[in-house]
Amino acid sequence: MTEDPSATPMEPARDRGTEVDQSRQRRDVEKRWDDPSALRRAALYVVGVVGVAAMGVVAFMSTGRDNLVWAVVGPAVLGLGGLAALVIAYRVYRGGGTWPIWHGAAWFLLALMLLALGFPMLAIE
Repeated sequence: MTEDPSATPMEPARDRGTEVDQSRQRRDVEKRWDDPSALRRAALYVVGVVGVAAMGVVAFMSTGRDNLVWAVVGPAVLGLGGLAALVIAYRVYRGGGTWPIWHGAAWFLLALMLLALGFPMLAIE
């Protein structure tokens, strides 16, 4: 048996029935992302979420450190902000944008949430 020389050796990658955008694949592999506007949006988002969480921590500290509801506000805001940033990262990925910027913002917020989980322990004692 001889192979047909006109046959292609490999079919192009498929994404649920449609061809994957080759430029997006190449861009993901090359790891050269340069999108100042996306970086600015992600940084402002992180600053906003951290600011709201900081206001919750200040409210907790000013109430005498015995209110469990205020103690949970800071970690909850950071956790929800991190999850929302992951959703934004996925949506940017599906749109072919620079998703790693949002992915990094999400992990930063989730790491801060882990640090802020110590505040509820102050209220429990």
